[in-house]
Amino acid sequence: MAEQKATNITWHDHSVSKAERQQQSGHKGVVLWFTGLSASGKSTVANTVDHKLFTMGKRTFVLDGDNIRMGLNKNLGFSAEDRAENIRRIGEVGKLFASAGIVTITAFISPYRRDRDAVRALLEPGEFLEIFMNTSLEVCEARDPKGLYKKARAGQLKGFTGIDDPYEAPEKPELVLDGNTKSIDDLADEVIAFLQQKGVLSLS
Repeated sequence: MAEQKATNITWHDHSVSKAERQQQSGHKGVVLWFTGLSASGKSTVANTVDHKLFTMGKRTFVLDGDNIRMGLNKNLGFSAEDRAENIRRIGEVGKLFASAGIVTITAFISPYRRDRDAVRALLEPGEFLEIFMNTSLEVCEARDPKGLYKKARAGQLKGFTGIDDPYEAPEKPELVLDGNTKSIDDLADEVIAFLQQKGVLSLS
C-alpha cells in the first residue's frame, strides 16, 4: 500500500452521493478489469464493449494501458515496483469513475495477483469485476502486432511478461473469455450478457 506522505489534509464528503450519481446514470458504477497477456485481445474487446454499451445509452469510459502510460503514468517503467504503482494509480482512478456512476473499462496486463487484489480491495463488493482474457502465449505470440514478443525472444526486451517475467492468471475471476477461438464481437457480447445477468446495467 502506498504511503500517505501529505499531512494536514481532510477528506471532504461530496454534496452529491454515489447513489444519486448512479440514479442519474440509470445503472451501477463498476470497474471491468480486463487482464491477460500482451496481444491477448483485451484492449480490442474492452473498446468493443465500450462502443456497444455507449450505443445502449450507458455511461462508460475506457482506461487503456498504453494510453495511461503516455500521461498519468508516464514516469513509470516496467519493474515490479513500477508495475505495482501503475496498477495502484489506475485502481484509484477506477474507483473515482465508479463512484461517478460510470462503467469503467480497464485493459491492463496487470500480471501480478497481489496488485489486482489490491485494486479489488479499494472498491465495494461487486464493483470490481475481473475479466480474464484467456488467450494462450502461442496465440499471443503469433499475433504480436507490436513486434514485442519477437524483441523479447531476441533478448532486446527484458522483463517482458510471458517470456522472462511471470503472468499470474486470476484464480477466481468473475468472467473468463476464450481469446483463442472466439471473435471479438462474440466476446464483447459475452461481457454485456454477463453485466446484464449481474444487474449492472440497471438499478432494479
